[in-house]
Amino acid sequence: MPAPSMDLFKPLIALLAIVNPVGAVPFFLAFTQGLSRQERQRTLRVSSFAAFCVIAVSGIAGLRIISFFGISIASFQVGGGMLLLMSSLHMLNAQPAESGKDDLVEGQTKVDAGASVAVVPLTIPLLTGPATISTMVIYAEKTRSIWEHAVLVGYGVVIGLATYATFAASGRIARVLGRTGINVMTRLMGLILAAMAVELLADGLVKLFPILASPTLR
Repeated sequence: MPAPSMDLFKPLIALLAIVNPVGAVPFFLAFTQGLSRQERQRTLRVSSFAAFCVIAVSGIAGLRIISFFGISIASFQVGGGMLLLMSSLHMLNAQPAESGKDDLVEGQTKVDAGASVAVVPLTIPLLTGPATISTMVIYAEKTRSIWEHAVLVGYGVVIGLATYATFAASGRIARVLGRTGINVMTRLMGLILAAMAVELLADGLVKLFPILASPTLR
């Protein structure tokens, strides 16, 4: 049996680093503090399923979408790598990879108004967003068989389950780790993500500018 043409564990590691549901625990607790137990359970179920949907759709249709707009995968890799690097810098400062202050203010407004926060802002942009979509599209292009593509899309199930389990245990996690522990976890995932972003950037730049791979430049 031939060896896989893609390291199937890299996408999962990247997705776990970007999504980082542990880092989103304080926001889940803040956004759901005024909800009943049943409403909180529904919120975490919807949020987990929405995270799976974003990842699965990105893996299945992402390449077709960028082809429709005439974007090369090399350009997308460079852009996606830069986006991942920016996300990792946010995480190294103990901030969620996919969020901004405006998103958090908007999310708190939705909570105050009694609206559901399961999809926005918990899933998009706190858990999944441009960096997650970019990662799925980049790795989908690297697949060489239907089985590899199915496994890649299946990682959405892993992320969804990880999100569900983390949010379900959010109270215990917050008590055990505390704010400092969650910050340390976020920074660690940010460091891993930064290394993977540099790798994607380098690969994309070599595809765009083959001269960079010339032995004379080494």
